[in-house]
Amino acid sequence: MIKKITLCLSGLFIVLIAVAAFLGFPPAFILSAPGVATGIGSKLLCSSRFVSGFSAQQSFDDLVQYSPLLDLLEVSTDENLRVVETSFLGISTKTASYIPGLGCAVDYPAYTQRQELKTQPSVSSAELWPLGNKVANLRTDIQVLLESQVERDNAAGMNTRALLVVHNGSILGEAYAQGANRTTPLLGWSMAKSLTSVMLGNLELRGLLNLDSSPQFDEWLNDDRSNIKITDLLTMSDGLEFSEKYNPGDDATTMLFTSPSASDFTIARPFAHEPGARFNYSSGTANILSRIYLDVLGGPQQSYDDYKANIAEPLGFQNAVFEMDASGAFFGSSYLYASARDWARLGQLMVDGGAINGREIVTQDWIDRATAPNSTDNQKAYGYQWWLNRGNEELRWSDIPEDAYAAQGNRQQNMMIVPSKDLVIVRLGWTAGRYPINQNFSEIITAL
Repeated sequence: MIKKITLCLSGLFIVLIAVAAFLGFPPAFILSAPGVATGIGSKLLCSSRFVSGFSAQQSFDDLVQYSPLLDLLEVSTDENLRVVETSFLGISTKTASYIPGLGCAVDYPAYTQRQELKTQPSVSSAELWPLGNKVANLRTDIQVLLESQVERDNAAGMNTRALLVVHNGSILGEAYAQGANRTTPLLGWSMAKSLTSVMLGNLELRGLLNLDSSPQFDEWLNDDRSNIKITDLLTMSDGLEFSEKYNPGDDATTMLFTSPSASDFTIARPFAHEPGARFNYSSGTANILSRIYLDVLGGPQQSYDDYKANIAEPLGFQNAVFEMDASGAFFGSSYLYASARDWARLGQLMVDGGAINGREIVTQDWIDRATAPNSTDNQKAYGYQWWLNRGNEELRWSDIPEDAYAAQGNRQQNMMIVPSKDLVIVRLGWTAGRYPINQNFSEIITAL
């Protein structure tokens, strides 16, 4: 019977290969699909269940929005060990494991760095936000507006789960839906890149890193990659060849879902063009930045301890988990899970010139550089892992002040900062299509 089932599944995969080939997908897509499917499946299901606390059903419903092929996954969840195993037609099987304080990662038997780390629990506080979780200045009109926007979004199928506004340093309103609340750590996807840039800015503040220097990777020392500066990496103008199309076999999916070390994968990418000349959006670049953070501090335990002491605790993070890959490096491109209030703390840091809760994390000079348009010839409205409103011929968000900038992520995650308004807006959700950021956020600004 088992042999018969296996033959049926193998036959189904052969049919899928034939269909993919007919549609013009390259061999790499076809051969990589099972491993990518089990990688994304085990990782996202594990984090959704054990970091965000969503039900197994909601976690799976979110997952399959990425591809109907993921509906073919066989999923097994051990609620006690907090391990998720996925299998794709019996061809590929992967597990992802949860570790308190570190979240989830795909398991690779030869990599034990995560398991060896000593972690620290987050400390909750009853102090006034942003130091603690007490909120004292809610505005009824803003609260009603946010609730109506969330209701409108979700009636249109946008799956907004958190919407929060901070003005003049105080939370004015917050609305939640679809199982999320004020303490739910929500996946920001590429919003993590913006925190990664802050982490390097903190190293600069402390005299541990020169952002105008070149990384000293052995693989780069004797070729054109030795000319890449950290600032080139921060502005995604490093010149490395990297594809961010998210098909199986693509650089991004290979790195995220089938590689034990995201930085090793990207460091090995070939040189494509002169650094600083051309913008190329690359999650791999953000993971090189995380590797620099790890190397400067001396290893996984040191980088974890430093992050807790100099980033997470000063920010006042209460419900945030920055996940690592199997090699023990922060997954700087993608995997920060944080409550809307915690994401807003990062935004408030930027509004307040680099200091929060009595601690300076980055300098105002660093913020000025991080939010200035770059000098590339194809996308100037991007800073140090921050999306800028200004820089191109037209504003990115036409009805929002020119000085606005944002951390953005897949599924339309957005944390927008408007310095001229002393304003932070956080929107988190699971939107497959486009989200009306310009319309909704300008509506909020008008109401202030």
